[in-house]
Amino acid sequence: MNTEVPLMDDKELDEKIKEWLDWDKNERTRAEIQSLCLSKEVEKLKKLLLSRMKFGTAGLRGRMGAGYSQMNDLVIIQTAQGLTIHLEETVKDVAYNNGVVIGYDGRHNSKRWAELTAAILLNRGIPVYLFSKVCPTPYVPFALLHYKCAAGVMVTASHNPKEDNGFKVYWQNGAQIISPHDKDIQKNIENNLCPWEMSWDISVLRSSKHLIDPLEEANLYYMQALKQDILDPKINANCDIKFTYSAMHGVGYPYMAEAFKTANFKPFIIVEEQKDPDPKFPTVKFPNPEEGKSALDLSIKTANTNNSTIILANDPDADRLAVAEKQSKGDNEWYVFNGNELGGLLGWWCWYSYCQQNSKEDASNCYMMSSTVSSKILKTMAAVEGFNFIETLTGFKWMGNKTAELQAENKKVLFAYEEAIGFMCGSAVLDKDGISAGVRAAELVAFLSKNGMSLMDKLKDLFSTYGYHISNNSYFLCYEQEVIEHLFQRLRNFTGKPNTYPQSLLNGKYEIVSVRDLTTGHDSSQADKKAILPVSRSSQMITFAFKNGLVATLRTSGTEPKIKYYTELCAPATEKCVEISLLIFVEAEHV
Repeated sequence: MNTEVPLMDDKELDEKIKEWLDWDKNERTRAEIQSLCLSKEVEKLKKLLLSRMKFGTAGLRGRMGAGYSQMNDLVIIQTAQGLTIHLEETVKDVAYNNGVVIGYDGRHNSKRWAELTAAILLNRGIPVYLFSKVCPTPYVPFALLHYKCAAGVMVTASHNPKEDNGFKVYWQNGAQIISPHDKDIQKNIENNLCPWEMSWDISVLRSSKHLIDPLEEANLYYMQALKQDILDPKINANCDIKFTYSAMHGVGYPYMAEAFKTANFKPFIIVEEQKDPDPKFPTVKFPNPEEGKSALDLSIKTANTNNSTIILANDPDADRLAVAEKQSKGDNEWYVFNGNELGGLLGWWCWYSYCQQNSKEDASNCYMMSSTVSSKILKTMAAVEGFNFIETLTGFKWMGNKTAELQAENKKVLFAYEEAIGFMCGSAVLDKDGISAGVRAAELVAFLSKNGMSLMDKLKDLFSTYGYHISNNSYFLCYEQEVIEHLFQRLRNFTGKPNTYPQSLLNGKYEIVSVRDLTTGHDSSQADKKAILPVSRSSQMITFAFKNGLVATLRTSGTEPKIKYYTELCAPATEKCVEISLLIFVEAEHV
């Protein structure tokens, strides 16, 4: 041990402290562990050093700091080593011939960790396409497919708090990794914990002939792909609507500005205070436009000052999109569309655009999809219009991989979304993409404006055509894993026996007709009581279907300390049914 620290009188912990101080060459995180040792913070040291971050949603995401349970240089090195070995074991020829693409956002340490990962791969003989500047997350899977790479890495924590960062991995099909890749990478991380001889040395980045900057070419081809899907550039050019845009202190501004130009729109109004990347996110409590008006205060202020009526906002890595519209019925009254409403609007626009450019008779070859906790509006739309709808597990890793499967069968995926304001418009990027979604939303606004309609008008029109889909989603913060575990175990052992879930609410007033538990694989609606969708025992997810048509899902987040809930009530497009459904929904919401 290079620096003497007192023993903690715990053999396992003392060994881990010595190991950390032997391996970690980052002076800041070394000092954190040394300070905890000197102050005898035994429990905190155990939490940091005796447990390890595991691959969750397509990689790692968590708080930055010292220890194996947080994000830091050493954990990134170990992760990059595990990924490298997995590439060599599974797609060696592709890796050594075509390389790996790496991008990063504007958070603390993002560039550093991208460079450490690139250096490890280069020192192993694997070419690397490393973006020279911050870039949107969707640019990584786009560049991966363009260069036919073996894998992609994006260093980002997306919309998480400023204290967090992450390491997101894509496979050679352009989608986020799923099993067995995640498990195999985790195994290889654990088998390669000791840093390799050159793993801390990034000098190779200055000399390697196998290090390529993909930024200019990837951006060029991304914009070309975006332009191909533009329905009518003339309508866009003549649009009188003023758009306001916020990058939420993230990477999106220059890319969205160029995307608007590519689509033939006039320049948007920028929220200057949030224009440039800033890892401190000084103007927002949470850098997540999904939070609604609380995250859009500056956008609304800017829009009102400039007589703008539409707000578009990306999260910090520009893979999500929020949209708000100024309402005509009151001064400065704004409506922030939720993810399900935007899913319906963008889904309709993608379908309308496709039908304008192709024969509707080809609908049987077209697909849309959404996650199981999202609205079923695409499902009802598909039943009317004739295209195919697929429901997947929560997360774009499932929709991206399903899209890759369908493309291999020469099928066309027009649109996919999840309620957490993530949208995949087309299939140039097999992940949510806030840049292309922003342009598609602006196109829809321009088209509707030409026809004397607003987004709210169109949403009402969709409901009157495909039925009313009323949803209410939110979350509770819970930092204690034991509490979360107890809550879900109580629900699935309600009478003290396994698979005995609640049968009603309010003493039988609201009857539950079926329960699907995608943690255990139980589904009471199936003859064999087995769920059709894949089961994930590493996360909690239970769905209750009520006799009145309400569907409610409780699940844990794979990236944040949240218990999320999702509720939706669907009703036929008649005024009486809507009125009754709203009453039922409002009452059930308070249960």
